Amino acid sequence: MMKLLTRHYKKTKIAYIKVAGLAILLAILFFPSYQKLEHTGDNIFNVYLNGTKVGIVGDPEQVDRCLIAARKRLAGTSDELVLADSEITYEGDEVLWGNIDDTSVITSNMTTVLKGSVKETLNRSYTVKINEYTVNLASTEEVLALLQASINKYDDENEYYVDLVLDGERELNVLTTQIYSAKEQQEEAEAAKEVMTSVGINAALDEMFADIEPAIEKDFSDYELGLKSLEFGDTVEVVESYLQDYEITSLSQAIEEVTKEQEKEQIYEVVSGDTLSQIAEKNEIPLADLIAMNETIENENSMIRVGDELIVTVPEPELSVERTEEVYYEEDYEADIIYVDNDNWYTTQTQTLQEPSAGHRMVVANISYRNNEEVVRDILKEEITYEAVPKIVERGTKIPPTYIKPISGGRQSSGFGRRRAPTRGASSYHKGIDWATPVGTAVMASSAGTVARAGWGSGYGYVVYINHADGRQTRYGHLSKILVSQGQTVSQGQKIALSGNTGVSTGPHVHFEILINGSQVNPLNYLN
Repeated sequence: MMKLLTRHYKKTKIAYIKVAGLAILLAILFFPSYQKLEHTGDNIFNVYLNGTKVGIVGDPEQVDRCLIAARKRLAGTSDELVLADSEITYEGDEVLWGNIDDTSVITSNMTTVLKGSVKETLNRSYTVKINEYTVNLASTEEVLALLQASINKYDDENEYYVDLVLDGERELNVLTTQIYSAKEQQEEAEAAKEVMTSVGINAALDEMFADIEPAIEKDFSDYELGLKSLEFGDTVEVVESYLQDYEITSLSQAIEEVTKEQEKEQIYEVVSGDTLSQIAEKNEIPLADLIAMNETIENENSMIRVGDELIVTVPEPELSVERTEEVYYEEDYEADIIYVDNDNWYTTQTQTLQEPSAGHRMVVANISYRNNEEVVRDILKEEITYEAVPKIVERGTKIPPTYIKPISGGRQSSGFGRRRAPTRGASSYHKGIDWATPVGTAVMASSAGTVARAGWGSGYGYVVYINHADGRQTRYGHLSKILVSQGQTVSQGQKIALSGNTGVSTGPHVHFEILINGSQVNPLNYLN
């Protein structure tokens, strides 16, 4: 009985082994995901994306390809740029047989995990750069609407429109602007059509008669008035970008920022006849603001010269528009002043020989503007209704003498005009300028001239008078020593005396006067 059981057990064991072997063979044939793996350490890997299992692989290099494919699927669901976390981890094992997932399954699982791991979405947008100003808009349509709004306020007839074109001077894909005129495009098309029909002998005849026909002067009615050209005065650059919602500006706000006039600093060059108040009025800014903007100007009485450059502010939008308009107008006009030179007079001397009167004229002109400011006026046709009478002025050509401070250094101790008498015998109305300086300081001629007097002058102490070519006279008082004599010719800056404390004086100083027509004036108004 025992032998029979043993024999039966052996038969059953052999049958089990055969069935198991057949099952393994069928699994290999019909379930290819079960693969025989080599004994080389870890040979099967559980793959996790952001902590979630997404599949099993035998080669980790497959994972990168699956992740790239999953990201493409995620990005393909939106026009925006989607950012998602993607941390890959592995758990390895060594087995003889293993179930390997298909790459499509792993990619699908990864896509699902990435959708739940989206960190932020960046919107496709467009950055517009104008000089140092930038603004971000949601689409090219909004960019074009912004640019069109900048020109519409100058184009009442809606003849011009803006387009975006690739900037051929840039290596990267940067867009810039092109402004088209609907009227010009229509005229070009008609001209091209005319050229196509006017060929051969007709073209030759047209050209011949064009050379023979004399040019006829246009009448005022022949001019087509209106807007002739329009373009942006600043370079516009547009680039595609990906931004978050809060970084994108609404179209209405962008139009407000770009078209609103703002105060911008510019340089103004002083021309002949300018005064500070005129410059302030011309640029529509308060005089106090003009003084505050320019360190070289102390107050409203500060001297300015032709060619000086001053900082002024002018209202300008972020994006400037330049345009040319052909206009007709009538106006009163002034004739240019006629000058008659007199070589015996100084340039400070003038005399009007004939008073002017205005004329009247009709004009057609091309006027160029930058925003609302006129830049150039080119007169195309002018017809005088009645002539203007010019102003005739006789003027001197000789350069008048200049005057300098008669000493180097020194401290002003008394100004020109009323004062309390500093000492007995001194006048309460001071007719010059005093500079306190040590005895023996060199005193120089303020301007070239001839010594009219040199000696003692009672209250002046030792004094020198000098007559100058423009009829003025200078006086130098309270000297300690005189170095020139009456009738002597001196040059500007020549040493004529030494300072002192003679005459009616409270201490060592130099007293200096300038006289015009025999009357003292404030010397500070005439010193260079």
